[in-house]
Parts: sequence; structure tokens; C-alpha cells
Amino acid sequence: MTRVLRSVLMLGIGAHPLAAQATGVVFGTVTDTAGHPVPYAEVQRAGTSLGTTASQSGAFRMAGIAAGAVAITVRAPGYHAATDTVRLAAGDSVRIDFRLPPSGALDLQPVIVTAAKRSQLLDEAVTSVAVVTGTELQNRAVSTVDEAVNKAAGVLFLNGQVNIRGSSGFVEGLGSRVLLLVDGVPANEGDRGGIDWDMVPLDDVDRVEVVKGAGSSLYGSAAFGGVVNLITHDIPVGFHGRVRATAGDYANPPQAAWTFRDYTGGLGGLDATGSYGSPILRGSLTLGGRHSDGYREQDRSNQWETAGKAEWDPAPDTRLTASGSWTSHQYEVGPPWCEHGQCDDRGLAFQPFRTASPGAYTRSDKGYVAATLERTASPHVAWQARGSWLRSHFTDVKPDNWGIGNRFGAELRGTVRAGAAAARVGTVGVEATRSDVTSDIFGDHAEHAFAAYAEGEQRAGRGRLTAGARADFRTLDGGAVSGVVSPRVGAVWPTPLGTWRASVGRGFRAPSLAERFVAARAFGYRVIPSPGLAPETAWSYELGDGATLGARGRLDAAVFWTEARQLIEPAFIFDSGVPAIQLQNVARARLRGLDASLVATPFADNLVTSVSYTYLDAQDRATGTVLAFRPAHVATLGADYAWHAFTVGGDFRYVSRIERIALAGSYAGDPRVAAKVLDLRAGWARDAWSARLLLTNALNYIYSLTPGTLEPVRTLSVVLGWTY
Repeated sequence: MTRVLRSVLMLGIGAHPLAAQATGVVFGTVTDTAGHPVPYAEVQRAGTSLGTTASQSGAFRMAGIAAGAVAITVRAPGYHAATDTVRLAAGDSVRIDFRLPPSGALDLQPVIVTAAKRSQLLDEAVTSVAVVTGTELQNRAVSTVDEAVNKAAGVLFLNGQVNIRGSSGFVEGLGSRVLLLVDGVPANEGDRGGIDWDMVPLDDVDRVEVVKGAGSSLYGSAAFGGVVNLITHDIPVGFHGRVRATAGDYANPPQAAWTFRDYTGGLGGLDATGSYGSPILRGSLTLGGRHSDGYREQDRSNQWETAGKAEWDPAPDTRLTASGSWTSHQYEVGPPWCEHGQCDDRGLAFQPFRTASPGAYTRSDKGYVAATLERTASPHVAWQARGSWLRSHFTDVKPDNWGIGNRFGAELRGTVRAGAAAARVGTVGVEATRSDVTSDIFGDHAEHAFAAYAEGEQRAGRGRLTAGARADFRTLDGGAVSGVVSPRVGAVWPTPLGTWRASVGRGFRAPSLAERFVAARAFGYRVIPSPGLAPETAWSYELGDGATLGARGRLDAAVFWTEARQLIEPAFIFDSGVPAIQLQNVARARLRGLDASLVATPFADNLVTSVSYTYLDAQDRATGTVLAFRPAHVATLGADYAWHAFTVGGDFRYVSRIERIALAGSYAGDPRVAAKVLDLRAGWARDAWSARLLLTNALNYIYSLTPGTLEPVRTLSVVLGWTY
């Protein structure tokens, strides 16, 4: 592996001076007929495999283009393709700008970057990928990224913890089975292995890509059930600014007996971003803050955030990007709602809006810094190197505990394209991480990891075959080294009935430091350490099809089957005769089902409708019972209509009754019911100004997905925006 990577890098370093003698650079912009940028357009030298993807601002550049007459073709979903020819002299650069007329078709083929660690069209991925676009983020007028990701097909959040096809269940934020990336940089916490969704301000996020299924063959641990990549805005040339202000309130309890305060709770926030860019150097800075009174007793929160990004382009084929963020979140922690006799219950069996233990409070500070160097050494060879540092620091009050976690990471990756029309593509890389924690409940521990991976793609007739593997090695507190190998094979085959995809891959997740060594209390029980936890492993199978329905829609469906071993789940045990909670490896589990989504413009281009559905059969094969916190059915219906400067829309989410919960205690016999939540939205945008109205849980449906925790009530919010 090291020899292959060294060869790639030597090609990248050595090929450039020679190629520059007879090559040049083509650059420019892609806009629509109104002059608005067309983001992520596919730019290609006609008749060759040489190409690139335009940025979010529509800008593109192609280095290493052979001198002479150069024909460039540009394609983008929803637009007619365009081709133009320029004459390029050796060692020179030429600008060419494209204006694409709209085709009236739905945006069917976005370019994605997460599934294969490189740019590709959606139909080229061997696994299912859901994309939450910037338009969806704006229309939904949400405050945090997880609120928008929650509506993606196959995704369900349980009290802030993401589930992709039922992979995670619910374990109070310890050890996510989904890997979070920020512009491709891993961002799971070094101590808990969990995800902080407020790591990056929402206003900085351009789009979100959700890769469903095991991704360990490229990403290693935590990609057991999938990968979520937050892709931030590119920085445009010139002065630019954005301001986003939010205000709203929460509905009061629908029953007078549930009343817990004498005022209506409110929420508000303000984010501002400023940027300046030249063709060589660009930078942006975001500052913001939010406050919420919450919708329950013991639910107030304050958050302050800042994020920055800088890009330096010393040459047309080289880019250095540095980014970082810091968020301070102070919030009251609501323990499970109080039951009869635990508070002023007013004669009720439980009080869903009140808690039996007021006063719990947490301050959570977290942030990251990252730098990435990208080099396109020739039309066939590119490489990148990155380094990152993620730090989290929490302090709890009642109970009093604290922890500091770090995650240091570095990666070196090379991509080689060969053959006509890029018939062969190879990706190789190495990655190293150090995770450590210092805490009164997790102890003082450190884990080191090293990995090497390679994946190759070969054109076979109309289709493509993919095969690759990753080897991960870990050592805990300087002890013995353990290793896991995660292979994957896949195929993509276009047919008149759509583009079929199939893949088989192995996923794994190493237990986090917190899972191994936690010694705390949860739900009134002691949680005792499990230092002997083994890694979770699984074989994941998928067969899917993505079909374009003319110019009016796209249907994507997949059947999936995961055979998992050693899943880490909480279990009740008796420790010296006293009930306690311990995280343990479940011998074997099976998750299988169907995941389907349809996006269509059935009547007119200004009406976009969507429906997604996930069926899940999740079984603990050791006991023959249903895995906890996995609903069998999740369905979402959505629609958005645009008329001139106005938009209206909504989503309806149905989650079937959760058959089994863990850590049940007094909640084991709860008469749980299905969740039925309606969200409505409306918006107006003209020139630099916009206003959006969002009514979430419009029917004020009172429900719970995890023990003793009330989900959000009806919330009305207004979002005002200004863009320069």
C-alpha cells in the first residue's frame, strides 16, 4: 500500500513540470441565462475523460490541458448542455464563460463527493446516497443541520442521535454508528465517539450528503451504518455577506394540568457571515448565537458560535484550505419526566412537561481546526493531504462531572484516472488518528489508530465494477495492537429501467473510550465500565435502482440486509445484587428492509413533491426479539410550490410504534403509539432579502420516541435573511 501511494505521489510531483511545457489552464464560470451561478456543473473537455466540477459559485478551472484547439462541454441538471471551443497556448491560461438555458427538467443528477472520496455523479455510486440541497435547507428554515437531515430517506433521529436504516438505535450519544464529516474531515468526538450537530453553523452549510450502509472500506470506524458529510459554502470572489435572524415561540401544553410556567416560551438567533475573495486568496468569518426557553421545564439553552474558512490558490492546480469553528453551548438538562409522586403531579400518572430533578446543567464547548492541501498534478493524477484537531470539553452540574476529549487526525490520499473516458479510477490513502480523554467519569485514556486503504473502479461495457478494502490497526493505552480489514465490492449497470447498483461491504466500529470506561448514572441507575468491549462488525448487502422518470421525476429504491455481530447495546445487569446498566456486545443482529424515495414535478416545474419510505426488520438473533428503538415503518411526504417570489410547502412524517425500548425500567409497559408530525412552511425572496415562516409539529402532537423524553411541541418561527 505504501509503495503504491508513494508511486502516485511521485507521479504527481514529477509529472507537473514536464506537462506544463505543453499544457495550459482553462478557467471560467457557469451561469444561467439570468446571470445566476449554476453550482456543481460538470465541466469536461469534449471527447476525453478530462473534467472537473464547478464550485458552488459556478467557478471552475482545469489544469494540464494540452495546448491547441480545446472544446469544452458543460452539463448541469435542469439545464441544456453547452459546448464552446477556445485556442490554448502552451504555458498560458484562457478564460471561457458559459450561460446555460434551463431545460425545465428536475434536478436529477447531482454531483456527490462522499461515496467514493472523489467527485462522481449520483448514479455512479455503488451505495445509496441522499442529498439535502441548499434549497431544502433554506426552505425548511431550520436552525440546526440535524433538523433538515432528519427528513432524508432512511434517516431517523432519536433524541439527537442519528439512525441510518436503524443502525444506531439509541444509547444517549455514546458511540455513534454514523460518521460525521465536515468537508470530508472526520468530526466525531474523541471521547464519546458521538456527534455534535452544532459543530458548524447552519448558515455555513451548502449541502449535506448522506451515504447509507457500511462505509468502513474507505472511512473505517464509525462508518458502520453510514456517513454524513456537511459540505460548506465555497468562498466567492469579491465582498459578500449574509445575515440570518430567527425568532419564534413554543406552544403551551395542550392540557391545563400539564402547565409548568406562566409565560410562553420563546426562541431567537442571529448569524452573520462576511467574506472577501480574490482569484488567489479568499476568506470568510461567521459569528452567531441562539437562545431558547425550551418547551419543557428544565429546557433553557444558550449557544454562541464562530466559524472561519480561508482558501489560497497559489497556482491553478493547487489549493490550500484552512477552516475551523468553535461553539459554546450552555443548556439545562432535562432528566426523564416526572412520574406520580416525584413532583407536583396534580394527580396524574406522569407529567411529560416537568422533571423530578431540576437544576441539572451542562456547558459544552467544542471546536475543530483543519487544513487540506489539494494538488491536481496532471489530468490523470491528483492528491491531497489533510490534518485536523477536534476538541470537546463538557462540564456537568448535578450530577457534577467533566471531561476533555481530543481527536487528532491526518490523511494522505491519491487518485489516478487512466484509459479512455476514465475507464479506470484508483484511490489509495493512509490515515492516522489519536483520540484521548481526561475525565472524572471516563478516566484518562488514549487510543492510537493507523489505516491504509485502496479502491479501484473499472469500466465494464456500460457499467462499472468497484473493489477495495481498508485495514485498520488500533492500540489502547499503549497495549496490544488489534486489526480489522473491511473490504467492499460493488457494481453499477445502466438499463432502460434505471441505473442498478449492488454492493457488499464490511462495516466495523471500535468502541469509544467513553463506552469502555464510563462510570456514571443514567435513568437513576449506575452505569459500570466495560473495558473488554470488542469492535462491532457487520456485512452489509444492498441492491438498488435509480430511475429517471422523464423530465418529471426520479425514483430511487434499494433493498438492504445487514448481518451484524457484537453490536454494543445497553443492558440491565445485577452488580453485587444491585441493578445496573452496562454496555455489552450483542452476539448477533440482523437489519433488513426496503428504502425508497420519489421526487417529482407531476404537474408543473414550480411544484416539487416527494415521498420516502423505509421498512425495517431489526432482530436480535441471539434472543429472537426486536432490536430496541427500531421502528418498522418510517414515511415522509413533502411538497413545495413556488409562485413568483413566494413559496409554500410542508412535510408529514409518520413513525410507527417502537415495539421495544432498552433501559426500560418503569417505562417497559408504556402504551407507546405511532408518531404523526406535520410541518408547514412559507417563504418570500426578492433580490437580497428573504423571509420564511415555519410551523413545526403544526398539529401539536404530543409524543415520545425515547423513555421519558417529550419530543418538540408545536413551534412557530420566522427567519429573515439578507444576502449581499
